Amino acid sequence: MEGLQLQSQTDKKGKLYVIGIGPGSVEQLTIASRDAILNSDYVIGNGTYLDQVKELLNNQEIIRSHMGKEVDRAKKAVELAEDNVVSMVSGGDANVYGMAGLVLEVAENHELDVDIEVLPGVTAITAGASVLGAPIVNDFAVVSLSDLLTPWERIEKRLRAASEADFIISLYNPKSRQRNSNFRRAIEIIQKTRDGSSPVGLVKNALRGDSQEMKVTTLGKVLDFDDWVDMRTMILITTPESRIWGKSGMEKIITPRGYQRKYDY
Repeated sequence: MEGLQLQSQTDKKGKLYVIGIGPGSVEQLTIASRDAILNSDYVIGNGTYLDQVKELLNNQEIIRSHMGKEVDRAKKAVELAEDNVVSMVSGGDANVYGMAGLVLEVAENHELDVDIEVLPGVTAITAGASVLGAPIVNDFAVVSLSDLLTPWERIEKRLRAASEADFIISLYNPKSRQRNSNFRRAIEIIQKTRDGSSPVGLVKNALRGDSQEMKVTTLGKVLDFDDWVDMRTMILITTPESRIWGKSGMEKIITPRGYQRKYDY
């Protein structure tokens, strides 16, 4: 697509929804997101995300795309939204490493006054945390290990800062076929400033039915699961103040909010 054609304001009647579809189960969609998809003329997205909402796709025109075509996808969505109702689906929440920013940038760069509404979704960190119990009840940081758009030097700087500041750290996009070592490198950085006894939770395919898997370990032992971790895994690295509770295979991670310092319970 060479460029976007601006429609006159008198004719403009479309709308673009940028929708976070959550972890992958339609049951985790918000009512607003479900309604937007059902009432759209077009639904655009990565094929994986379209498959996750396929039961909602009936009479809409479907435009499938794939990784690496995000810019084309955003341009097409904005163009169609000038006179159609369009839903752009994005995994998790569209504001957390999702499509919201790119869509708005495209509209801005082409000076298009398109009606855009971003609808929130359940993020990987909150989905994974719910499986693990209560690991992020206190301050936390989220860091993506993908260096496709962010230089690795900047990622390292953020990891060191978050670890030294004692944040609970969530690692997104830990591995891919091209980035097989970033997870190990990230853990080694955090291990330099954080006690090895700190609980760590790993959740693969969070809230995706029977495909969901969970591991609970410690920072000192988490690299034992290096071969198990993949792109669909969300890692939560807590602090020594957090603790593991429960029977083997059913462990939960608890991070105190601080009530114990003020109340007896």
